[in-house]
Amino acid sequence: MIIISLLDNDFYKFTMMQAVLHQFPDVDVEYSFLCRTPNVNFSGILTDIEKELENLCSLKFSKDELDYLRTIPFFKKDFIDFLSLMKLNREHVFPEIAPDGSLSIKVRGSWLLTILFEVPLLAIVNEIYFRKMVPNPDYEGARSLLDKKIEIIKKNREDFRFADFGTRRRHSFRWHDEVIQRLKENLTPGNFIGTSNVFFAKKYGLKPIGTMAHEWIMAGQAVGVKLHLSQRHMLQKWTDEYRGDLGIALSDTISVDAFLRDFDLYFAKLYDGVRHDSGDPIDFGYKIINHYKSLGINPMTKTIIFSNSLDFNRAEMLLNEFKGKINVSFGIGTNLTNDFPWVQPLSIVIKMSRCNGYPVAKISDDPEKTMCDDPEFLEYLKKVFNLK
Repeated sequence: MIIISLLDNDFYKFTMMQAVLHQFPDVDVEYSFLCRTPNVNFSGILTDIEKELENLCSLKFSKDELDYLRTIPFFKKDFIDFLSLMKLNREHVFPEIAPDGSLSIKVRGSWLLTILFEVPLLAIVNEIYFRKMVPNPDYEGARSLLDKKIEIIKKNREDFRFADFGTRRRHSFRWHDEVIQRLKENLTPGNFIGTSNVFFAKKYGLKPIGTMAHEWIMAGQAVGVKLHLSQRHMLQKWTDEYRGDLGIALSDTISVDAFLRDFDLYFAKLYDGVRHDSGDPIDFGYKIINHYKSLGINPMTKTIIFSNSLDFNRAEMLLNEFKGKINVSFGIGTNLTNDFPWVQPLSIVIKMSRCNGYPVAKISDDPEKTMCDDPEFLEYLKKVFNLK
């Protein structure tokens, strides 16, 4: 059994889920799986995926888990009560493997009842795939690579702040657990500031890290507001829900330039900072710094969280680049939890593809990360937001 707890999920899924419960309880959605790594053959693993999916849908939150969630101050009683009653429903998920070995997964249903599927599904696919492809993983080699990363952090002890973001593309639950344990044992809380994984945050007494995902902004394209106002609408809805908590805005759902046009003085003061998840990080950093300066805001009162395909050397470079210019921290995922000698990690995602029956889109600053199943809507969205 790969997923043993419903807490084995990213924190931002729970923060978004509470906001959905309170503000969008009647919205229906569809999510779609995409493997960005070319020429991956998933043949022979569908039965195992379906078995693990059945196991996932048998889980409920335990009293101990619910008591833990109650300690998080911005989670409301009605949300915890809802979690105490819910189970994931197998009927919402439709996995298929084509004759050429390509994998398709669709998740359809109420946003509220399907939002928790994405991360455990990706973790399941990853672990089953690597069990098949790498039956004897080189754990000693992976430990050696992890030790080198820890040394990079110790060299920059005063400034290097990062969190584990590695659940969805981890090699396995076992290795993820060991990585978290070794990081906690070898680093200070000032360096290893937490994890996006709620199960491991609870297990190791770490801070759960996360705010919003792309789906939050994407859903705004189909919830009844004018399209050109959709991003602002969802940024406002987030602040309505959390009233100053969880103040990191995701900046690249409809490109950074479109985000900055919406991220006016009101939002720039209201949010503590932004997260970078696509495009050139140095260009992005200076765009954000200059944007804050243009609004009369000292960038050193704000934070950028870099989380786009980071490794520790690249994070160290960004730390040195922006030192004294803006506060930075890092969310590092695959390079922590699936870095084994001679093994290429999978680049797999599950993104919202439809909301209330209408297409939605992510327009990334990395063209290969743009996602939409309706080319006409994608072009219309670009036109609305003045994108090329």
